[in-house]
Amino acid sequence: QVQLVESGGGLVQPGGSLRLSCAPSGRTFSGYPMGWFRQAPGKEREFVAAITWNGGSTYYADSAKGRFTISRDNAKNTVYLQMNSLKPEDTAIYYCSATVGWRTGVAESEYDYWGQGTQVTVSS
Repeated sequence: QVQLVESGGGLVQPGGSLRLSCAPSGRTFSGYPMGWFRQAPGKEREFVAAITWNGGSTYYADSAKGRFTISRDNAKNTVYLQMNSLKPEDTAIYYCSATVGWRTGVAESEYDYWGQGTQVTVSS
């Protein structure tokens, strides 16, 4: 059974940092695009960042540009989301996603596998 397991969420003060990790089990996604999405209370899930299979290209939502960095270590079959200068509006459940397609998309429909999510709360 394929699972994506996120970790690294928690409570952080505004301006702080967190690094999320996503480690798939059951198969490797080293050769495929992966992404991060988030869902805030009362809102729909939205795209945050995505990365190509080799990390050569990355894509970000406007809200994440300049503050978040997506990266991957294919040797460890792990993808990361470094989040800096966090704001209260970044509070959400963050989901890791993976696709077995070739396209590094920004839409939920382009991803085949999802993690259970990790809670990120930004509050003083």
